[in-house]
Amino acid sequence: MDAQFYFPGKAMIERAPLTLEGWVRAIGQTEIPTLERTALAIEDLRIDEDDIAPREIAEVVVDDPLMTLKVLAYAATHRHARMVTDAESVTAALLMMGTSAFFRDFSNGQRVETLLQDIPGALEGLQRVLDRSHRAARLAMGFAMHRQDTDAEVIHEAALLHDFAEALIWCHAPHLGLEMQRRQRLDATLRSAQVQREILHVTVADLEQELMKLWHLPQLLQHLTNDRRTDEPRVRNVMLAVQLARHTQDGWDNAAVHDDLEALAVLLNLNPGAVRSLVRDIDIIEGDPPPHA
Repeated sequence: MDAQFYFPGKAMIERAPLTLEGWVRAIGQTEIPTLERTALAIEDLRIDEDDIAPREIAEVVVDDPLMTLKVLAYAATHRHARMVTDAESVTAALLMMGTSAFFRDFSNGQRVETLLQDIPGALEGLQRVLDRSHRAARLAMGFAMHRQDTDAEVIHEAALLHDFAEALIWCHAPHLGLEMQRRQRLDATLRSAQVQREILHVTVADLEQELMKLWHLPQLLQHLTNDRRTDEPRVRNVMLAVQLARHTQDGWDNAAVHDDLEALAVLLNLNPGAVRSLVRDIDIIEGDPPPHA
């Protein structure tokens, strides 16, 4: 299969745009879909709309990386002119917009399950990205807390959102996602950026940064998800959590894990054994398999 795809269905991108600008136009004006369970949870919360606290809503929102993205993008593009600072977290965004506006504007919307129901393997591909994002966020939070970083909540959300463009590819161009997945399963040494350029003509990282600019997402989030700024500890915190979650998604035998742990040892000022113990503790708390001792 080459890069010239045809996909039926109005919501799907039929062919891979040839440029980054084309991808931004194709995805940037498209509704961000969310998970069915998130929509149902929001409806449950709406029953007690007058008594619900923003923090309770935030717990539901951040359980879904796509809804997290949607809320932050909405808050950024609907910010009052008198506001001089970004809503850098979901909680801050909800406080800005108010609970009534949230339930009014987020109670209905496109569901990924409906969007992908007729494309075998697409929902599973998306779920792998979302699962990995959750794990990266947990690891990033654990590393940030060890570093006593005062921006730990935003670091958590930056790791959660780090791969959102990949998730949106699965939602809006699922056959492209399936083709990239097929190629990497055939060749485990194939780097993600390489297969992305071959199939999408762009890298997901570049697409993500451009979408964040388009949606005016908070500058701090844009900064923390920019892997080109790895000389900064907070960016490395996010990047290494994302890398470790990716490299261990199917087990701890990936050769890249050793380098991840060595880099974390430098970032966290720990010896490699202590880094393994820290990661093990985070994983056990969250119910994931720990790394080998």
